[in-house]
Amino acid sequence: MEVYLDNSATTKAFPEVAELVAKIMCEDYGNPSSMHLKGVQAERHIKYARETLARLMKVSEKEICFTSGGTESDNLALIGCAMANYRAGRHLITTQIEHPAILQPMHYLEDQGFEVTYLPVNEMGLISLEDLKKALRPDTILVSIMHTNNEIGSVEPIAEAGNLIKQNNPATLFHVDAVQGFGKARIYPKKMGIDMLSVSGHKIHGPKGVGFLYIADRVKIHNIIYGGGQQKNLRSGTENVPGIAGLAKAAEMLYAQFDRDMERLYELKEYFVNGLAELSDIQINGPAVRDGAPHIVSVSVKGVRSEVLLHAMEDKGIYISAGSACASNKPHTSGSATLKGIGMEKELLDSTVRFSLSVFTTKEELDYTLKAMYDMIPLLRRYTRR
Repeated sequence: MEVYLDNSATTKAFPEVAELVAKIMCEDYGNPSSMHLKGVQAERHIKYARETLARLMKVSEKEICFTSGGTESDNLALIGCAMANYRAGRHLITTQIEHPAILQPMHYLEDQGFEVTYLPVNEMGLISLEDLKKALRPDTILVSIMHTNNEIGSVEPIAEAGNLIKQNNPATLFHVDAVQGFGKARIYPKKMGIDMLSVSGHKIHGPKGVGFLYIADRVKIHNIIYGGGQQKNLRSGTENVPGIAGLAKAAEMLYAQFDRDMERLYELKEYFVNGLAELSDIQINGPAVRDGAPHIVSVSVKGVRSEVLLHAMEDKGIYISAGSACASNKPHTSGSATLKGIGMEKELLDSTVRFSLSVFTTKEELDYTLKAMYDMIPLLRRYTRR
């Protein structure tokens, strides 16, 4: 049996998405900037994608900028806005548990003379709104807070944070990395005070190599990619028409039966967490089942290194993660910023794995996974002691 439980790293595409992508690559393959019929056909797919995403978030079509994925969207939001607004101030705010696609651009901006405040989180991975309020200054030009943490599934108080930021200074921009939240929560930027929102296609059963950045119409932002001037000169480069269409199709399908699918995911997550609780000397990290994301379960297994457990599970055909996929190929010299941020004991930092579910996950797959855990953990602990 093969069980894929690494959906926070990437997801299997919906068959309908794969079919649409293939059709466009083989039939409607024109350059959307071309003025002939093939170009017009390609441009129609982009227009429909904009309309679909705008409708789902209740925003304007012109506020959608297509990118190569979450990382580019984050970089464009942070660097583009910092460079466009530096005369108004050089202070930025983010959290200690952001994805590297946020933290690395923030470090870059620090090198460029900006000052960054990194908000701490509690043991559930949640920021304090009081800390945010204290951190806001007259020269704060941008705040970036992730919607859902990719390692432990914490869901930040985004609407409350947005309201607080705008009350303090309507000119301060609010960016949200929603790579793990979009498709798992209903997100309406204008109601939540969000000026920019990053989304990635391959996290929502769409194609890899495509994403978008929602940019509120009033936001002053500089482009960071130069070339042919596509997308109103904000993001040059021939648009990835198959990817863009596939992304919109995946989003449309996820939100078509959103309530039913999310309830089912929460039920599966609760079932799985209760099964894991039967094991001795393990720790479930992050918020309670219904307080966090519906698809992420972080588990620390005392006495077993995460990479050892990962490969033991792989031998059983079960695929999980030892951390964020975007950082797990680096040497584990510094450890997870998220796990450190929630105050995890040092001995557990290297013994934590992540299970992440999707709409394709079944109860039978979770039963198979639980049995594998019951069988192998005592053996792995015995081996480790030797």
